[in-house]
Amino acid sequence: MELQKKRMTVKEFESIVDESENQNRRLELIHGEIVEKMPTEEHGVITLRVGSRILDFVDANNLGRVGVEIRHRIPKDHENSRLPDVSFTRKERLLPLVKKGSVQQMPDLAVEVKSPDDSEADLLKKADYYLRNGTQLVWLMLPDSKSVQACTMDAEGNLQIETFGSDAILEGGDVLPGFILPVKDIFRE
Repeated sequence: MELQKKRMTVKEFESIVDESENQNRRLELIHGEIVEKMPTEEHGVITLRVGSRILDFVDANNLGRVGVEIRHRIPKDHENSRLPDVSFTRKERLLPLVKKGSVQQMPDLAVEVKSPDDSEADLLKKADYYLRNGTQLVWLMLPDSKSVQACTMDAEGNLQIETFGSDAILEGGDVLPGFILPVKDIFRE
């Protein structure tokens, strides 16, 4: 099915996602437009590597829920239904497990892995959206530079970006206290 290029609401989007021919497609609604994610092998390997490390830590410490490609939206926003590559929500904020449709809140941590057709500017816009709508920390995985951008929002509502190179250690901060991940482990061949 050819995806339409008209602006639509989340309700219209979810009816398209539910169609049988779209069941295995990775679709997001970004400001009223459907965007299809086209991950590569590199993207999938990095997503699994990061997601499994977060999952192991969260499960060992009973901290909440980790998922891959879970659709999230906020109820008051009728033009966005986002699909972070990896998401984590703290136990205190967990809603009942969604079996159809989107989680009705943003995760505490959103991880996005840059695909070849993504621009860093678009990833930063995604990070800004997540942070303005309830996410506390966003990690942008950048395979080309083998680096990670950790994005937060300061008290004035400005996007803050800290870049971690291959020799750095990524930390979970207040969102995942005690979690560490050497950046070199994310991008190893």
